Amino acid sequence: MKKKDIAKSIWKMMRSYWKSEERWWGRGMLAVIIILNLAQVYLLVELNQWNNDFYNALQNYDLGNFWPLVGQFTLIAFMYIIAAVYAIYLQQMLQIKWRTWMTNNYLGSWMKKQVYYKLQVLKSDMDNPDQRISEDINSFVDLTLTLFLGFLKQFTILAAFIFVLWSLSGALEIPLGETVFTIPGYMVWLSLLYSIVGSWLAHLVGRKLIDLNYNQQRYEADFRFNMIRVRENSESIAFYRGEAPEGQGFQDRFKMVVKNFWALMKRTKLLNFYINGYGQLAIIYPLIMAAPKYFSGEMQLGGLMQTISAFGRVQDALSYFVDSYSNIAQYAAVIRRLGDFTAHMEEVDELKSSFNTLYENNNRVTLSNMDVLLPEGRKLIESLNLEFTPGEYALISGPSGSGKSTLLRALADLWPYGSGTIARPDNWRLMFLPQRPYLPLGTLRQAIYYPQNVPENDTADLGAYLKEFGLADLASRLDEVDDWSRILSLGEQQRIAFIRILLFKPQMVFMDESTSAMDEDMEAHSYDTLKAKLPEMSVVSVGHRSTLVSRHSTILRLIGGGAWMVERTV
Repeated sequence: MKKKDIAKSIWKMMRSYWKSEERWWGRGMLAVIIILNLAQVYLLVELNQWNNDFYNALQNYDLGNFWPLVGQFTLIAFMYIIAAVYAIYLQQMLQIKWRTWMTNNYLGSWMKKQVYYKLQVLKSDMDNPDQRISEDINSFVDLTLTLFLGFLKQFTILAAFIFVLWSLSGALEIPLGETVFTIPGYMVWLSLLYSIVGSWLAHLVGRKLIDLNYNQQRYEADFRFNMIRVRENSESIAFYRGEAPEGQGFQDRFKMVVKNFWALMKRTKLLNFYINGYGQLAIIYPLIMAAPKYFSGEMQLGGLMQTISAFGRVQDALSYFVDSYSNIAQYAAVIRRLGDFTAHMEEVDELKSSFNTLYENNNRVTLSNMDVLLPEGRKLIESLNLEFTPGEYALISGPSGSGKSTLLRALADLWPYGSGTIARPDNWRLMFLPQRPYLPLGTLRQAIYYPQNVPENDTADLGAYLKEFGLADLASRLDEVDDWSRILSLGEQQRIAFIRILLFKPQMVFMDESTSAMDEDMEAHSYDTLKAKLPEMSVVSVGHRSTLVSRHSTILRLIGGGAWMVERTV
């Protein structure tokens, strides 16, 4: 991502919140935080003047002013502590509100129109959206507020103290032969020169941190995701005795984490050497520059201490870029990740289906001249014409890779590549069942009703449904909370999916090998139960088993290369 693109991404992500429905609360809170930061700057100016009075009192052995000045310092310090504490507290309050809004916004964009699915299928370079939503948004909000408010505070300090330093440092006279060069406010110019050179060198030393931080986040997420994959597929891995290759996969990904971290460590070490050396030199530098005026008697101890303090404040303000370089590098990496994620989501969201969907009053689903393509343009199915009537059972079969599941994706508006017309009744409810049903975390009752919510007055006899599909033992566990996808076998999960059909009562259901883990008797019983309880429902099945043929009146055979044929069994 180029610097121009990074700036656009920052502006776009910031603008969205500050123009949202929470804008007035956010703007008001930000204004209060800015006022508290400005109050801190004012108190620092007062403290700088106090340095002059206090150290002059010490130099003059002025006991009469010593204790009043101690009391003045106590008051200034107390007020500064209150302002500093509440500035941070309110900043954190704004941070969590902003993060909450952004997280909800990103989750909404990720979930709508099946973007979460399409990113996986259509954008193979899209990695770890979970990390981008959970971690990168938090980092973006935190670093935006930290860097912005830090810059504003340091800019205000610079504006306030540069005039103090100018008046305190006076003019420096440099004799060169018979000519005397006079530099007014010389301490200001020395501070400016020191900071410019220091910032330039900091950028040279630390600029590689941006890419290193970006890669570190990616490698950490890949390593974590690999462990999640093992947990989700633990049984399959155990049956395969796949511990060795999985362990090797862990090692390979963790090696990338460690390798990049070593590079990050080395570059950070160089930057820390530079920053610490820069900071230590800044302590003695103003003292050496101001010493001639002090030893010549032109400046008292209080003036010397005030000058050093003012120089330090100006120096800190001008060195903000140097001191914050590590945060800036991390911020740039976060912006790249969130910017890429946002661009991918927008690209997928704007990717319109080429299929034309018509809503008609006739009681059937009609596919006309449908071409189903792969992203590179190769045809899986060409000029498909087919009609599904109420109560009809149709089977889609064919060799692997012929486009069976892809056709279902196109009918579900999950696959944009292709053309043709899909006409269906406007009031029909459609239901799609994948081969592996999804069971959310929660009670078994919630898992059975998914994606519907459990009705407040649940009148369905789930115990009878469970008994119907050979799951009577689960009737007593309907309100147990557990990971049911782990407890139930795939065959049991597929029977749960059939119960969902009976609860949802769709006009048409599409099943992608949804009985593959059932025995043949349970498969036959499941289809017979649907036909008996929902006789007007249309069923479209994808499957390979020969036993499915007798349960369907229409067979769509995909031959490959776009070819197909339709057979009628009755």
